Amino acid sequence: MSTAVNIEPRIATVEITDDSITARLEDGRTISVPLAWSWRLSEASIEQRNNYEIIGNGIGIHWPDIDEDISAEGMLYGIPAQKPRSKKSA
Repeated sequence: MSTAVNIEPRIATVEITDDSITARLEDGRTISVPLAWSWRLSEASIEQRNNYEIIGNGIGIHWPDIDEDISAEGMLYGIPAQKPRSKKSA
């Protein structure tokens, strides 16, 4: 008999402070990354930061006001969002 096991990390709850994004995973682990890893969130208002939804059955977090997404895997593997380079005029 085989049993399907979900090994993908799933976010259950989120807490956002002035310095960090903390996610509690469904398996009981807690992961936290610096808020500065997301330039969009760093530049967002408190209201925009607090307007989020957990998406994809917990695979990530979406902030609709600033069009930002962070995945549980990205937080676990330490993958910060890169700020786009400004285009130089020719």
